[in-house]
Amino acid sequence: MDAARSPSNTLVLVFKEDHALTEMMRLRVSSLQRLGQKRQEGERLLLPHEAIYRLDFPNQELGFSRWYFSLSAYGRVTITGISQHWTPDLTHLMTRQLLEPIGTFWRNADDPEDSPLKWLEADMQEFGERIAELAKVRKVMYFLLAFKESAEAANLSCSVEFTLDK
Repeated sequence: MDAARSPSNTLVLVFKEDHALTEMMRLRVSSLQRLGQKRQEGERLLLPHEAIYRLDFPNQELGFSRWYFSLSAYGRVTITGISQHWTPDLTHLMTRQLLEPIGTFWRNADDPEDSPLKWLEADMQEFGERIAELAKVRKVMYFLLAFKESAEAANLSCSVEFTLDK
């Protein structure tokens, strides 16, 4: 199970990269480039600094509690939720499926290495509550993570804590 349990009334879920799905989306981009074709109208192609991550929900009755994230270097990471139970083998990712607000956290290049990460607290709170709400109707949720300003996936640890509502 992907869940790390704290006290019995909380559940911590770790964002895990979906390597197969990320690779499938990269193949879509290279296929379009190789064939000289354009993306479908409204289609969202994966950029080189992005990857698809997922959360698997073992329980659907969740309340958002808090975020845990660390970035062991400087850079900026954005997390964008994908709104529906997306089936990439049947449909391409469309821009209308991307949720707002996005989660953003960062450390500037001139910040000391031991300085806390910065984030947009209200957006991250709303984003966490939205994830908990969407968890009520699905077992898995996908996310688009973008690594900018020298941030790398290897330097990231990201999870979210929920309270169990039942």
